[in-house]
Amino acid sequence: MPSASFVVAVIDDDDMVRDGLRALLPAFDCKVELYPSADAFLVAITTTRAHCLMIDIQLGLVSGIALGRGLTQAGYRFPVIYMSGSADEETRQEARDAGCVAFLCKPFTPEGLSRALDAARRRNAG
Repeated sequence: MPSASFVVAVIDDDDMVRDGLRALLPAFDCKVELYPSADAFLVAITTTRAHCLMIDIQLGLVSGIALGRGLTQAGYRFPVIYMSGSADEETRQEARDAGCVAFLCKPFTPEGLSRALDAARRRNAG
């Protein structure tokens, strides 16, 4: 049974996406941390309680995939769910190569989100 102590950090520069996920994720027994940019998350990296990251592919001037890779290179092992409004196969492959547990194309379904969160929980437990 999932625990409400599973914390998801949402890193997306779109206010509506962040607000939507803030409202939706508790229905999946998740607590939520919200960050409007890669920089905002990096400033909070030492205090985050996140078990999983949901990162938008297009974060303004920064690629979400570059953020994920940088975190991995720095030794962080967050399960990452990438999100994108445009999901061409090249972007999906780049996300897979970066080690994501799931890739969600916006708008995504509750079922897709549930599967992605389950994959993140499994990775976090392992």
